[in-house]
Amino acid sequence: MSDLILHHYPASPFAEKTRLILGYKRLAWRSVTIPIMMPKPNLVALTGGYRKTPVLQVGADIYCDTALIARVIEAHAPERTLYPAESAGEAPLIAQWADFTLFWTAVPYTLQPAGMAAIFAGAPPEVLKAFGADRAAMTTGLHWPTVSDATAQLHNHLGWIEQRLADGRAFLGGGTASIADFSVAHCVWFVKSAPPVAGILDAYPNLLAWHARVLAFGHGRPEALGEDEALTIAAGAKAHAPVSVMPGLGFEAGERVAVSAVDYGRDPVVGPLVGLTRETVTVERRDDRAGQVRVHFPRLGFQIKKDTTA
Repeated sequence: MSDLILHHYPASPFAEKTRLILGYKRLAWRSVTIPIMMPKPNLVALTGGYRKTPVLQVGADIYCDTALIARVIEAHAPERTLYPAESAGEAPLIAQWADFTLFWTAVPYTLQPAGMAAIFAGAPPEVLKAFGADRAAMTTGLHWPTVSDATAQLHNHLGWIEQRLADGRAFLGGGTASIADFSVAHCVWFVKSAPPVAGILDAYPNLLAWHARVLAFGHGRPEALGEDEALTIAAGAKAHAPVSVMPGLGFEAGERVAVSAVDYGRDPVVGPLVGLTRETVTVERRDDRAGQVRVHFPRLGFQIKKDTTA
């Protein structure tokens, strides 16, 4: 039975990125389906407030953000690496661009009225209203481009990808898939999920052929797991992944801190600092149901502040 537990829902783009990575690695994993919008009491019991999707659980270690989740999966199963030597200097940069710039172009483009109607076909009006309110609260302060701007910007991004693939390479970094492919692929996947607006992709045949190759990796071997079962696994864990606080980074071990995303879904996770490097930060917390958990974040895209609420 796999130690990898993914908390996700089917329509989540970033969850699709992770599912494809698990497929590329040919891994077995346990699948916990979570609500698409708040409240998410069982997830928050594990994360302490972080609400984005997906979240990876390994025992009582909770990993947030797919950039970090990909690194954890890579360490768990280094075969078929996500970071091949031929694209080592550029693949993470492309992935970072895709997860932020490309994603926040693809989403407003896809969620124009025709796209929304397709994605939520058959859903009652109250569900659409609740989803809109949930995402509005989640993205407060985030600037969304207009549909016109998003369309023009998306054409630019798709054109760059098309040009990159024009030399016949199989993947964005060359002959081998990398983290760049999965980060770009989930954005294209989201656009394709709304057929009334997905026609924008038709002008980019190299991209469509590449995307089909990435999707062919599949999702590995998922096994359903209930949310309560995942909490029980966390509560019963006997150890955590080793972490430590590096000196000279502005914080001390055991100091209470608040960690939050800088773009959207900025709900803070508060607790004693137990791990800190230039790449990651780890907060420890205790929950009545999940027990003592450690919540891990990447440094890119997140900020750490001293907690003054206690």
